[in-house]
Amino acid sequence: MKNLSIFKKLIVLCVVLFFVIACKKEDTSKTNQTQTQIQNAVQTGTWRITKFIDSGVDETVHFTGYNFTFSSSGIISVVNNSTSYNGSWSIYDSNSNDDSQSDLDFVLNFNLTNDFEDLNDDWDFISNSSTKIELIDVSGGNGGTDYLTFEKN
Repeated sequence: MKNLSIFKKLIVLCVVLFFVIACKKEDTSKTNQTQTQIQNAVQTGTWRITKFIDSGVDETVHFTGYNFTFSSSGIISVVNNSTSYNGSWSIYDSNSNDDSQSDLDFVLNFNLTNDFEDLNDDWDFISNSSTKIELIDVSGGNGGTDYLTFEKN
């Protein structure tokens, strides 16, 4: 009789584990699909910065006239008339334990010591579409909040 009770508990445990694993795979698939959609959208056309707020200070003007092109190889090219810069970009899931869109990070890195240095960060998504990407970063150091918005030209 005791063996039958243990056997029932094992069956229930196996069924529960099956559903947990199945649901986890579905969530991961959704996150991967969202990540791919954002990457594909960013890689089409050119973009401009329409908002850059650095710890409460509007610094959008520093990026006026610059066009951003995101390549599939992870290179970001920035051009304004005769001035051009290159950096790197990526999108990754920052928390593999919780597969939600809010865990996706938009990483920018410019190896520069000018205004573009302020864009270097792993930004969190506020919202995204095929023509607009709104990002946020809460600094761990000084606690300031930065906002960055790209819009397609």
